[in-house]
Amino acid sequence: MKLLDLHILKRFLSTFFFVVVILMAVITVIDLTDKMDKFAKAGVSAGQIASYYVDYVYWIGSLITPITIFIATVYVCAQMAGRTEIIAILSAGVSFRRFLVPFFIGAAIVAALSFILTGWIIPNSNKTRLAFEVQYLKTRFYYDKRNIHIQVAPDVYLYMQSYNNTSNIGYHFTMERFENKKLVEKLTANRIEWDTTKQKWTLREYKIRKIDRIFESKSHPESIPGFETTKTALSADSLIQGSSLDTALVIHPKEFESDYRKYDGMTLTELNDYIHTLKSRGSSGIEAYQVEKFTRYSSPFTIFILVFMGCIVASRKSRGGTGLQIALGFGLSFVFILFFTLFRTYAEAGAAPAAIAVWIPNIIFAMISLAMYKYVPR
Repeated sequence: MKLLDLHILKRFLSTFFFVVVILMAVITVIDLTDKMDKFAKAGVSAGQIASYYVDYVYWIGSLITPITIFIATVYVCAQMAGRTEIIAILSAGVSFRRFLVPFFIGAAIVAALSFILTGWIIPNSNKTRLAFEVQYLKTRFYYDKRNIHIQVAPDVYLYMQSYNNTSNIGYHFTMERFENKKLVEKLTANRIEWDTTKQKWTLREYKIRKIDRIFESKSHPESIPGFETTKTALSADSLIQGSSLDTALVIHPKEFESDYRKYDGMTLTELNDYIHTLKSRGSSGIEAYQVEKFTRYSSPFTIFILVFMGCIVASRKSRGGTGLQIALGFGLSFVFILFFTLFRTYAEAGAAPAAIAVWIPNIIFAMISLAMYKYVPR
């Protein structure tokens, strides 16, 4: 790497981190001002608030990284163009592609750091942040869904008429197990209660019915002309019942707690496992988790695309100074946020596949960047 590359890389990264710190400080102050009344009503101590905002700034920093690196790119390139540094570099025989190298190296550093942070480190800090928000800032959550159907395994289905997440009691519980699409076992209970000491469920007024199929008999129409083919199955049922039974089920009370931005507190590994669990159960609401997963994978590519576009937008010297180019950079970043939010909303609503919807803004802006690279004079 040449001295010029190091000079550009240093300016680029220092500007990026400076913009991130400034924006995090501004956003944090605004958020703190907005929530002071809630903190006072909840009786939250200063230490708890400080701990909350330590986790908060990490999350905000990861959230604004793609836009801040675009703003930093536009600012550095516009400043270099205004001082005729880019003209001098190109006049010295350096191609524009070669000029982009230090910016792409900086983008690679930021993208790798961002992927590691958003994939594994920041989700762990988000767990405490989200727990704090649910406890002190959000209204008390009550699980109000009725007629709950959950596929807990490929051939095991669970049903509850209702569930009280305050007392951790489920009412009119049923669990059925099938083999070859035939019911072989059925467990019913008037209610189930979570025992925090034993970490198990207690079934009240339960019945366990097992259906043992012995054989199937089939008529032989060839032996008796005109007699239609029929099938009959003989079975023997066994019934066990009682007033109370402790058992371990595959469900946990946490599954009935508030799912407010639950995906923010999941690492990529946990996110993949949870999506697999939801798919195996046939649950709804899986789209939000899929969108979050694909967003984390697409963010590094977003950084490269925005850096490329920022260099093209701001590399030309403007008579009006750098203000117009910086304003153009903010305008393009706003359009990108609009596109990203629009397609994310469509994907979370199930109107578009998550993998495609998340990548559409990247594809559109990559095509715009290539067109600008080809036609915009520098």
